[in-house]
Amino acid sequence: MTNWSARSWRDKPIQQQPQYASLNELQMVEQQLKKFPPLVFAEEIRALRSQLGRVSQGHGFLLQGGDCAESFSDFTAPKIRDTFKVILQMAVVMTFAGSCPVTKVARMAGQYAKPRSSDFESIDGMSLPSYRGDIINGADFTEQARQPDPNRMINAYHHSAATLNLLRAFAQGGLADLHKVHKWNMSFVEANPLKEKYMQVAEQIQSALKFMEVLGINAQSNATIHETQLFTSHEALLLSYEEALTRTDTLTGLPYDCSAHMVWIGERTRQIDHAHVEFMRGIHNPLGVKIGPTTKPDDVIQLLDVLNPQNEPGRMTLITRMGADNLGDALPSIVRRVKAEGRHVVWSSDPMHGNTVKAENGLKTRNFDAIHRELRQFFAVHQAEGTYPGGVHLEMTGEDVTECTGGAYQISEHDLTQRYRTQCDPRLNADQVLELAFLVADSLKEARQGRG
Repeated sequence: MTNWSARSWRDKPIQQQPQYASLNELQMVEQQLKKFPPLVFAEEIRALRSQLGRVSQGHGFLLQGGDCAESFSDFTAPKIRDTFKVILQMAVVMTFAGSCPVTKVARMAGQYAKPRSSDFESIDGMSLPSYRGDIINGADFTEQARQPDPNRMINAYHHSAATLNLLRAFAQGGLADLHKVHKWNMSFVEANPLKEKYMQVAEQIQSALKFMEVLGINAQSNATIHETQLFTSHEALLLSYEEALTRTDTLTGLPYDCSAHMVWIGERTRQIDHAHVEFMRGIHNPLGVKIGPTTKPDDVIQLLDVLNPQNEPGRMTLITRMGADNLGDALPSIVRRVKAEGRHVVWSSDPMHGNTVKAENGLKTRNFDAIHRELRQFFAVHQAEGTYPGGVHLEMTGEDVTECTGGAYQISEHDLTQRYRTQCDPRLNADQVLELAFLVADSLKEARQGRG
């Protein structure tokens, strides 16, 4: 690749970056990070890229989910475990429904930076820099907390390393055993107000597990019953951090961003001639790009030309985030153009961001029915266009929060204040996200049958 280096983004215009008081301190932190071990390894990144290549060809499904923004203060083993568990529970339901492997990618171990619609936030006449995620500044509305601090990048690295360590232990240490995961799902179904709706799928999974046991396929004879593979991802927003964790692979000589297996560019930073696209074009990780309702087909093709000029399967995931009221009109022309040009992409739906509203009490929320409606439209568009809906991208948690309204338990706007814990955007709780998995299962099954 010509005219690219891990630093070449610095010569481009850039959006959504903090203004640090001391550039010398920033440079010292960057040099320190460059000496730290990579968080993930190139061979792991290549394994994810290979799996996503199969997804782009219709031979798998991408499940990507996790926190809106991770928090240093809310960093506990139970929280990490509960989100890991609910991702596995969703994956089992989707694997069974689609009769295909599900690639699990967590928004964890690095999702510490958030774009903001405004550089400043005002409360009671006082204006301070907006909270941009714990890797940049603090959420407390004080002048000291909101001052960008480069040393937070060191904290983010260590928190990410600890999270990854625990996730790897969970994935390989028995917590991912299919029988355990199914028991969790049965507990969810039996307690759900709409349990009759989901019981059939749960019972079919139970029958399949019993059949495998009869055939001698169990945790002792087959590691896939007992273990799983979980990859990590985050929005590559703070480029000083991403550059510092970029490494040249000793086997291939290629550069990889070793802060996560997969990174994505957000809707606000995907300008063709800007810094984020410049940085991403040179690294060899799988890349995501968020696609909003005002995106034009030409915009997408230009991005693909820059980010995946060789049209390699597994390199690009297009994550649509258009809103339930917009997707049906905005997405078909983009899908049609990408298909006509023969581009290899994973089509994934983010049904969260386009459906954010403010409740009467001022809290941001999202309605479960709107989220489900956007997902149904996403599947319907791809069915109509003869393309493959290859994934979902969710802001979610394994905790019992009350941040999104609706679902089987009928969370109302009045209920939001009970357990509203997010520092940024509202997340689906464990019950809501599992309910969504069962609902999406039917659409996924139809999409898979349509291909075969």
